[in-house]
Amino acid sequence: MNISLTQRCLFHPSREAVARCPGCGRFFCRECISEHDDVVLCATCLSRAARVGQRRRSIFGQLSRALLALLGLFVAWYFFDLMGRGLMKLPASVHEGTIWQELSSE
Repeated sequence: MNISLTQRCLFHPSREAVARCPGCGRFFCRECISEHDDVVLCATCLSRAARVGQRRRSIFGQLSRALLALLGLFVAWYFFDLMGRGLMKLPASVHEGTIWQELSSE
């Protein structure tokens, strides 16, 4: 027999069930179900699926933010290291301020 003829909605007993939720296995009418990722779910299972999706995204988001922070620290360190090496290659007269006296005396 057809499911809709033998089963009734869990929340609306006067209505025939049109779908069975794969998450909880209960029967529901058209008003009590929703489609999510090509799967028909009841409101309870839909909210559970949404929470799991948010939890996965938040863990991935935290991990990606931590990696980006480490990458930013590495880039900053590398930049200042290059700047320091460049300054160290300049002659001592630039640091002491005596290069200007040498240029003006010529």
